[in-house]
Amino acid sequence: MDVKEKFLLVINPISGGNDKSDMVGEVKDFATEAGVELVEYETTGKDDQEKIKSAYKEHKPSRILVAGGDGTIKMVAEAVEDHDVIIGVLPAGSANGLSVDLNLPKSLEENIAIAFHGKAMEMDMISINGKRSLHLSDIGLNAELIRNYESGSVRGKLGYALQIINTLTDLDEPFQVKVDAGDIVSECKARMVVIANTNKYGTGVTINPIGKMDDGKFEIVILKNLDIIILGKILSGNIPVDKNDDVEIISAKEAVITTNVPVSFQVDGEFCGEESRLDIKILHRQMKVAVP
Repeated sequence: MDVKEKFLLVINPISGGNDKSDMVGEVKDFATEAGVELVEYETTGKDDQEKIKSAYKEHKPSRILVAGGDGTIKMVAEAVEDHDVIIGVLPAGSANGLSVDLNLPKSLEENIAIAFHGKAMEMDMISINGKRSLHLSDIGLNAELIRNYESGSVRGKLGYALQIINTLTDLDEPFQVKVDAGDIVSECKARMVVIANTNKYGTGVTINPIGKMDDGKFEIVILKNLDIIILGKILSGNIPVDKNDDVEIISAKEAVITTNVPVSFQVDGEFCGEESRLDIKILHRQMKVAVP
C-alpha cells in the first residue's frame, strides 16, 4: 500500500480580514487530486508556535502550506527552524510583502500549484534583538504607521490609507541614529531605518533596490530628513527608494543600531514596541520556501 505524502496547512483565520473558506476548499481539492493527505491547523493567537511544533512532530509533513500574512509565515518558520521542511506561501494577510518578493502570482490557482510543487529556495532570515525577521523590519515612521493601524478599527487598504494620513499629521522630529556595521559607521538624523532581507514592502514599493534574500547579507536603509510629501509617497507605495543624499544603504552580516530616544519598532508588519538599540545578525539559508 502506498503511503500518502502529508502536508500541513496552517490557516490564520483573521489575517487580512477576509474569509478563507474558499481558499481552503481549493487547497483541499488540489490535495485530493495530487494524492496528498492534508492536515489542517487553524491559528488562535494562543500557543500557536508550540502547537505547530507538536503537529509537525506528530505528522512529519514534507511541506507546510501557510494561508496568512508575513507574520504567520514567520511564526511557522520559527516553529520548524530545526527541521528540513519546505514552506508554501498562500498570501492571505494584510501584509504580504514576502509573496511580492518571491514573485508569486496574483491568482490563487497558480499559488496553490507553486505551494504544492514549486522548487525550494533556501532563504536567509535576520535576527534582531533575538526576534526573527524574514522580510522587512524598521524603526521610525513605518513602524509608527503599523502601531496606528493595529490600534485603529478599520482594516485593509482603507485602514492603511487613513493611518498614513494620521501618522504624517502627528510626525515627530527626526531621531538621531548611529549604525555600526563594523567597517562602516554612520551617524545622522533619520525619519526611518529599515533592516531589509528583501526588496519590497507589500505595497509593491522597492525600499531596498540591492537586496537579495539568499546572499548571506542584509541591508540597512536609512531614510534621512525627507519631506512629508516624499514620505507619504514611500509609505503609500508610490515611489521606490533609490540611493541619493537623503537615502543611505549599508550591506552587512552584523550591525548595531542605536538611537538617542526610544523609537517605534516593527518586525515583518507586526508592531514590537519602542527600542533604542537593535543588535542584528544574518541567519544564512535558514528557511526553505517554494518559489515559481
